[in-house]
Amino acid sequence: MTRREAIAAITTIGAAGRAVPAAMRANEWRRHFPALDDPNLVYLDTAATSLRPRQVIDAISNFYATTNANPGGSLHSLARRAHAAYDDARRTAAGFIGARDPLEIVFTRGTTEGINLVASAWGGENLRAGDEILLGIAEHASNMLPWQLIARKTGAVIRTFGIHDDGRPRLDELASALNPRTRVVAFSHVSNVLGMVNPAAEMCRMARGPGRIVVVDGAQSVPHLPVSVAELGCDFLAFSSHKMLGPMGVGVLWGRRELLDAMPPYQAGSNMAHDITLDERHDSEGALKFGAGTPNVSGPVGLAAAMRLIQDLGWPALQAHEQDITRHMLERLGRIRGLRILGSTEPRNRIAVFTFVIEGKNPRHVLNALDAQGIAIRAGDNAALPLLMRLGARTTARASCYLYTTPAEVDRFADALERV
Repeated sequence: MTRREAIAAITTIGAAGRAVPAAMRANEWRRHFPALDDPNLVYLDTAATSLRPRQVIDAISNFYATTNANPGGSLHSLARRAHAAYDDARRTAAGFIGARDPLEIVFTRGTTEGINLVASAWGGENLRAGDEILLGIAEHASNMLPWQLIARKTGAVIRTFGIHDDGRPRLDELASALNPRTRVVAFSHVSNVLGMVNPAAEMCRMARGPGRIVVVDGAQSVPHLPVSVAELGCDFLAFSSHKMLGPMGVGVLWGRRELLDAMPPYQAGSNMAHDITLDERHDSEGALKFGAGTPNVSGPVGLAAAMRLIQDLGWPALQAHEQDITRHMLERLGRIRGLRILGSTEPRNRIAVFTFVIEGKNPRHVLNALDAQGIAIRAGDNAALPLLMRLGARTTARASCYLYTTPAEVDRFADALERV
């Protein structure tokens, strides 16, 4: 199955006979996760951070036990092994998203730092007073605040495009907002509130233009969909390790090599340059220019282990399972009196993220009631208050599932909600 066919599968897998075997496999997949040894835990907060499998825990532990050194390709043997592990993680990440060059992979602390890097380095160099930055109203704060900060520094102007009542992006507003002053277009591939898969490739085609960059927040898509940067057609893609089985404090910024080469460093220090004197330096090539200081080697090593596990389990099986869980969750939530799901209630073209309100119930009280029963969800504004307000809410509850979620856990969650 090609990447394109796997992506299409999320909207076409519908026969229960195909989905059920994948859901049954979740019980086998769960054995990889030590946290799930607790029989009382129902973990429905993956959109914030996923659980960690033993493969990732072991990869990090083994690095510190056997390979711990400041990496250097021409130094002592331990340093060379650390260098090789770090380099392998970069190649693994490049392959995972179909990047043409490992030196297009910048390791960051997460999606937030990746977007800040682009806003600061590219924006600080290229934005001028009167230039426009076009954002979706549905963006997470991590894809809003960095652009607001650089706009204030440069005199650029923030503009937005909206959504339809069902949460779909207003492509007509996106198209009409584009003009010669538009220098940046930034939007999420999948909303952390709505769980809906946006037509990102189409949006990138619409947005691309001379002197303009397109930045995609892939925090909620890369863990759930086979993503190819070549097929997306964006200029930058940022995503986080901790939402896709990897360790916290690690992320990836992919950028077109020619853009990375033209951008100034995000920060300066050792390792991002060489032949440094009092008067000059020679910047490292590509992504290496953005890696000042001693790198977090164990983080990318853990992320690479997570990526290998996802690939070993296989996108068709993972997506069939997620579609089965999505349908089951929507069906169960649809029965609960007074419960409203934000966004579309169609199971197609979405991931297993469900943001909801219950009439007359404070979402934080709902969270507390579920937590007392061992069920972990999230409540608040999901760092996307403009989107919530557009849909008539300020505080919501959110349940989010992943490859370890079973139909029985969905039933336990829904039964607890009905009692609430």
